[in-house]
Amino acid sequence: MTYEWVSITDSADELSEMILQSEQAATYRDAYDSVYSDTQLAREIHDFARLKELYEEVQRFGKYHPDYKRVMKQIRVDKRRLDLNEKVAELRLAENELQDLMDQVSFILGRSVSEAVKIPSSNPFFSSDSSCGSGCGTGGGCSCSA
Repeated sequence: MTYEWVSITDSADELSEMILQSEQAATYRDAYDSVYSDTQLAREIHDFARLKELYEEVQRFGKYHPDYKRVMKQIRVDKRRLDLNEKVAELRLAENELQDLMDQVSFILGRSVSEAVKIPSSNPFFSSDSSCGSGCGTGGGCSCSA
């Protein structure tokens, strides 16, 4: 390992520590703890995850699956109930804010390497800036704006 590599890894460690100590990360941890310390809510989330597995099985067979109507109705009801839960909504908001921070950091790091670096992002602002824009020849297969 050269001094340059050691410097890069030290900087990466500092950056990750800064992200972990950020307001967005603290808000996310608090929201996560709030959701999963509520045993009833954690059980509902676990049950919903099992229902999602059943939903995926039902989707394979479509309306010909014997439980199609029941599962389709139940998944909508349960998802709506979870979506309306205040703690879950706060967790999603905190998750999105932390993701935005990560997207911004990725964008800055990517652009410091090269303007041509493609940066995966959940934010359309960063995605459109990170696409090749000049036509990659794949017909949009790379998610570029060509």
